[in-house]
Amino acid sequence: MQKSTRYHFIIFVVILLIVQCSPNIPNHTCQTRQLTFDPQNHNLDNGDNFSPDDKWLVYDTRSNGIGRNTKIEKVNVETGARQLVYRTSNQSDYGPGVGAAFYAHNQNRIAFIHGLKNCNAENPYAKWRRFGMIVDEDNNSQVIADARDITFPYTPGALRGGTHRHEWSHDGEWLAFTYDDAIMEQLERKTGKKVNLRTMGVTKLGTPVAVDKDWDGENHAGSGFSVLIVKIVPEPEVLSDEISSAYGDSWVGQKGYLKETGDYQRARVFLGKTRDKNSGIVSEVFIVDIPEQIDIPGDHGPLAGTEETMPSVPMGAIQRRLTRTVDNKYPGVAYVRSSPDGSIISYFAKDSTGKIQLFFMPTNGGEVQQVSFCQDLRISSSTLRWNPNGKEIAFVAEDRVYACNVEPGADFGELRPLSQQYATAPQNLVWSHDGKNIAFNRSVQTQTDTFNQIFLIDL
Repeated sequence: MQKSTRYHFIIFVVILLIVQCSPNIPNHTCQTRQLTFDPQNHNLDNGDNFSPDDKWLVYDTRSNGIGRNTKIEKVNVETGARQLVYRTSNQSDYGPGVGAAFYAHNQNRIAFIHGLKNCNAENPYAKWRRFGMIVDEDNNSQVIADARDITFPYTPGALRGGTHRHEWSHDGEWLAFTYDDAIMEQLERKTGKKVNLRTMGVTKLGTPVAVDKDWDGENHAGSGFSVLIVKIVPEPEVLSDEISSAYGDSWVGQKGYLKETGDYQRARVFLGKTRDKNSGIVSEVFIVDIPEQIDIPGDHGPLAGTEETMPSVPMGAIQRRLTRTVDNKYPGVAYVRSSPDGSIISYFAKDSTGKIQLFFMPTNGGEVQQVSFCQDLRISSSTLRWNPNGKEIAFVAEDRVYACNVEPGADFGELRPLSQQYATAPQNLVWSHDGKNIAFNRSVQTQTDTFNQIFLIDL
């Protein structure tokens, strides 16, 4: 065989092997451009970062944690121009700090984490020492979302700890958050027992809550009525539906989910830590209904809690389990999100071969459906976002952004690449309201350091 013939034969075999070993995915991408370049971080934080008109993306600039970050900024998606949204005052290494900024869907309001303003060396920024701040760009005003009261007797509608990741409801009337309790943190330090457990709550805006006094800068009033909505216990019973932590939460649908009665129910979907038959921790998908009236105590205790117990959930906050993977070869789930119409809950889990795949579960309960079947594609379980039209889901695999077709039909479950494959994986995907763009973070090396920059996919 001549040298050139052998050469072409080898090339042919290599191409054939690549085709046979690759998933059946078209090899086309959309136009992607880098939006930010300045030497600082631009953290999207898996949030709702697009402004209602899709012209701006809001982000924080943290590099050494939220407690040391001073700024919330936004960038224009067309020009790349940056604007300051908020800057802390009296900032030190101990706080207050800001981070995790989310835009409302229908108004130019931005909610973000803000550390207590009296942070110092003895009482620095902490998970149980923060609140939700709202900046109203149209009115050039700022308000605190959740009231705080850590002096007994505690105030119903106020919290005793710190809120995190403030996600707007689609109608802009509620904020949802994860929560850590300062009173339980003090009790935990005294007793050595794990009682300060991560959980979730909501603030119903427009119902201001006043507190009895501002104790050394620890207490403050709020512009909404806040409650916890999930019941947690320190030691869940084995194989029960009890959970020791609630996290990774998200709103169900744009209006909630449609009940069998024909009414929409406002709800949150989340991950709860259960205990399996070997006393190990397994994360499962849960959902909790949120009553429109949240100021009525339920059967588990006072809304504001006591000196030895967590705040209790209101009447009508009904939680139920959606997945049960404890008997699977690879139990556990990750990164849960709802479809725009609220009918489907999507999440990542491992299949019988140990590969991460996309799964569906009907919101009202039913059979689990495996959506993706990627054996030669390594899916990352760090981010998952629905196209607002409900027909596609974006996620990251093999260091590039993919869209998975979830519209019923012959192409259901098929993937298409939206970006090139990068040296560092895309993170924090967020889809624009009109479905025409996906923004994401990616670490970019400069001459002096590595920074999280924002990239934009034009669909």
